[in-house]
Amino acid sequence: MLNEDKIKLMNEIATFEKRGGKDIFPVNRYFQGDYVSSRMIRSFLSYTVCYILCMLIWILYNMEQILNIVNLDTLAVEGRKAVLLYLSGLVIYQLITIAVYRRRYEYAKRGMKVYLAKLKRLEKRYEFQNRAKELTKEGSRRDDVTRT
Repeated sequence: MLNEDKIKLMNEIATFEKRGGKDIFPVNRYFQGDYVSSRMIRSFLSYTVCYILCMLIWILYNMEQILNIVNLDTLAVEGRKAVLLYLSGLVIYQLITIAVYRRRYEYAKRGMKVYLAKLKRLEKRYEFQNRAKELTKEGSRRDDVTRT
């Protein structure tokens, strides 16, 4: 006998696993601090690589002006500006990374709670169904014993 509630619940669980599971299940392997710090390391590396590439492009584009300014003091000032620009951009990027990945972690935790609640509800449905089957078997056995 098919139980419509159980089928709907199983369908919801399968849909959740297919759509949201790819984002939620990997997050739940970590504590929040570990998850956010690993993403911060990733963002640090990606920001650094992007900044270096952008600086190289800018240097190649302005090579003629740079070669005309062979003065070491001017180059040192420009280098300090570049480092200051890098550090300020890095701090802003890291703050954005912290905010985004904390939210994602919280969203994943809430999603996992919903998923586990649905699994528990499904498990209770199975337990209820198994108990009902056992009771009907016991009842039929008693009827057979009393008839003989």
